[in-house]
Amino acid sequence: MEKGSSEIDVHASVEIDGAPDLDSAVIVALGCNDKGAWADCREALEASLARFRSEGIDVVARSSWWRSAAWPDPADPPFLNGVVIVRTEHEPHDLMAALGRIEEAFGRQRGRPNAPRTLDLDLIAYGRLTGQLDALVVPHPRAADRKFVMGPLAEIAPAWIHPLNGRTAADLANSASVGIDAAPGR
Repeated sequence: MEKGSSEIDVHASVEIDGAPDLDSAVIVALGCNDKGAWADCREALEASLARFRSEGIDVVARSSWWRSAAWPDPADPPFLNGVVIVRTEHEPHDLMAALGRIEEAFGRQRGRPNAPRTLDLDLIAYGRLTGQLDALVVPHPRAADRKFVMGPLAEIAPAWIHPLNGRTAADLANSASVGIDAAPGR
């Protein structure tokens, strides 16, 4: 597996043909607090981004990596989180399946809820789509309350508007109630 994704510009603004395109943004959050086979969580997350392309997912913008205490149990190892905006031909369920394959390749074990994990990939938003699609809910029902999601998103798309509550990513980052210690890592 490739170890980096240097072709992706950290903090790149989201544009399509030179104009901001946040209404069609497909947003994925990444997290890790168990390095697994990697030297550290940063390396694991970078390697996971390198896998996106092989699954038909193109990263067009990405945040820096943010550190935060584990939630809800801060005794667990701390998290490294980030957000990417992607382009893909996958419909939402197919995108979730592709993200699941990447998690599996990185040793993700599903056990108790909120347990430490080698890789966590969540679909935060799929354009302006809203509602329950079988077992998939978009936008992600808890993302707006999580600083470790909205903070990184506000780095790359501060004007993105949540499809349900009408608030911007920047506003949501400032009012988040979960993971309030989240901050860009070094």
